[in-house]
Amino acid sequence: MRHITCSRKILLLICMIFLTCFNLKAQSRHFKMLALYENGGHHIEFSKRAKIWLDKLALKKGFTIDYIQNTDKIDSSFLSHYQLFLQLDYVPYGWTSRAMKAFEKYIDEGRGGWIGFHHATLLGEFDGFHEWQWFSGFMGGITYKDYIASFAKGQVNIEDKQHPVMKGVPASFTIQQEEWYTYDKSPRANVRVIASVDESTYNPQGNIKMGDHPVIWTNEHVKARNIYIFMGHSPNLFNNNAWARIFSNAIFWAAGK
Repeated sequence: MRHITCSRKILLLICMIFLTCFNLKAQSRHFKMLALYENGGHHIEFSKRAKIWLDKLALKKGFTIDYIQNTDKIDSSFLSHYQLFLQLDYVPYGWTSRAMKAFEKYIDEGRGGWIGFHHATLLGEFDGFHEWQWFSGFMGGITYKDYIASFAKGQVNIEDKQHPVMKGVPASFTIQQEEWYTYDKSPRANVRVIASVDESTYNPQGNIKMGDHPVIWTNEHVKARNIYIFMGHSPNLFNNNAWARIFSNAIFWAAGK
C-alpha cells in the first residue's frame, strides 16, 4: 500500500513539474503586438486577410494583438504596452507629431520590435505631407521613386540565409503579383540586406527597374529589432508558403521570442 501511495506522489510531482514547465514556456512566448493598418484603399483586401491570418497565429502561439487604423492613440505611454509594432501596409506620413516622436523613441531605444510591410517605404511628398526624414533614414536613406502599376511576377533570392527570419525558407521563391517599388537609390549601403528581387525574372518585363533591388532588410544602426518586407500588396501572398514563413519567423524574431 505504501508503495502505491509513493508511486502516486511521484506521478503527481511529475505532472506538476510538467505543467509548471509548460506554463513557463507559454508565458515566455507571450507578448503583445500592435498592428497599424489601412482600413481602406486598394490594400484593404490584404489587411482583411492579414487580420484573419494573424488572429489564427496568435491563438495558436499564445500572443495577443491590438489593431488600430490611425496614429491618434500613439504616444510613449501607449507604446509601452507592446513588445512588437507591426506596420501593416501603413504609410510613413500623416502621423500625428506625438506619434512620430514616440515611434522614433521606441525604435531608437529598442523599447520593442518592428515589422513593416510594403507601404511603409512610400517615402516622399504625398498628400501635402513632407517626407519624414527620420523614417527615410530608418529605411536606409531612401525615397520612393516609382512602381510597376500593372504588376509583375518576380523571383526573390535570399542573400542572408543565416538570418533567423529565413529559417525554413527556400533559397529563392516566386512572388506571383507585386508592384515592385523602386527608390532613388538602393538602401544596401545603410542596412543589412536579407533578400532581393531578380529584376531579370520580371514577367512581364518593363522599364521600371533599380538594378540592385533589395526587398527585405534590417537596420542594425538602431536598438530595436526591425525588418522591412516589401512584398505586401496582394492577399494572395498568404497562399505563398515561403512568404508566410518569413512573416511568421519575423514576428517571433522581432518580438525577441
